[in-house]
Amino acid sequence: MKHTRTLYLFALGLATILYSCQQRSTEQSESVAEEAGFKPNPQKVPEHEVRTLEPGDQAPDFNLPDVSGRFYSLADFADASVLVIIFTCNHCPTAQAYEDRMIQFTEEYRDKGVAVVGIMPNSTLALLPEECGYTDLNDSYEEMQIRARDKKYNFPYLYDGDNQAVSIKYGPSTTPHAYVFDRERRLRYVGRLDANEKPGTGNAEDLRNAVDAVLAGTPIAEPVTKAFGCSVKWGWKDEWGKKVEADWKAKPVTITKVDAAGIRELVKNPTDKLRLINVWATWCAPCVAEYPDLVQLQRWYGARNFEFVSVSADKPEHEDKALAFLKETPSPIKNYLFDGNSYELIEAIDPDWNGALPYTLLVEPGGKKVFAYQGVVDQLELRRAIVEHPLMGRYY
Repeated sequence: MKHTRTLYLFALGLATILYSCQQRSTEQSESVAEEAGFKPNPQKVPEHEVRTLEPGDQAPDFNLPDVSGRFYSLADFADASVLVIIFTCNHCPTAQAYEDRMIQFTEEYRDKGVAVVGIMPNSTLALLPEECGYTDLNDSYEEMQIRARDKKYNFPYLYDGDNQAVSIKYGPSTTPHAYVFDRERRLRYVGRLDANEKPGTGNAEDLRNAVDAVLAGTPIAEPVTKAFGCSVKWGWKDEWGKKVEADWKAKPVTITKVDAAGIRELVKNPTDKLRLINVWATWCAPCVAEYPDLVQLQRWYGARNFEFVSVSADKPEHEDKALAFLKETPSPIKNYLFDGNSYELIEAIDPDWNGALPYTLLVEPGGKKVFAYQGVVDQLELRRAIVEHPLMGRYY
């Protein structure tokens, strides 16, 4: 008995250390902007009438930070014969679909005197979790840094998410939305990069044609095109978000007892969805701390081929305590309370699991394990495992 208690305390202590390490890692990531001299501060933005710039309009100046904290203005691109500004973001599947084309265009036109700038126009205050179903990243400044690093952006990626003052002046309607300015910084083209959203089916032909014409000093055949993509998330459009949040919190939260056979059926996953299973307990501090982030994944991906299922390892006589926590979170998903021996739970969930909490498992239809982690999971790693699975994907 003493030996068992020692093992339990060791496992709990180890899980707490892992959680603390992840928290320190997150805090270090979030401090990058501060160390660079910039700290994001998204604000409630008063409603504005937004008008998209038209050909002939002068480029409004700006002073915006990139992902390293360096501030850029129009003056930083004074040597460029052509300035291309593309309003883009992290979360939008259309924006993601055009990323490689933006990178390739920048590389091919750099030596022609063309400068490219990406501006992220969205307010995170207006971005719903339900709008993140095709991404592993939201539109926060910190996650812009991750996207720019991972995709190796070869152009400045600027943040306008605090008050959207620059975006309001330019008037993008979607992400992505491209603007081409000549040497005098007069707008010559505004619209799409090309008419083929799916990666591999287009090469930014509309953008290339416009820039080639400006470089050659010839008229642009079609100076304005429609831009398809995700709507810009203006900071004053939060009423719908409040309703969605209220509706989520109003959903009923229940918990159902399940035995070892029921657990095996959960893992077998006789559905057509990816199933995320998390084993947790109210007495497990790391479990309680990470649980709201896991529920958030249901809001991100739940409208697609995905579902999150929770399994409480609390004793059956503590059902009320487990349910109270789930209601407080809230967790309006399929919540289960294991009714049986803890070692039966271990074997039913995953024979490779040694029993320390929390434990997270992602299974395909049919029960194939595609992700498993003991301890507090790295949320970015888990999101990527979900969104990059063939059942999901980043694009429509």
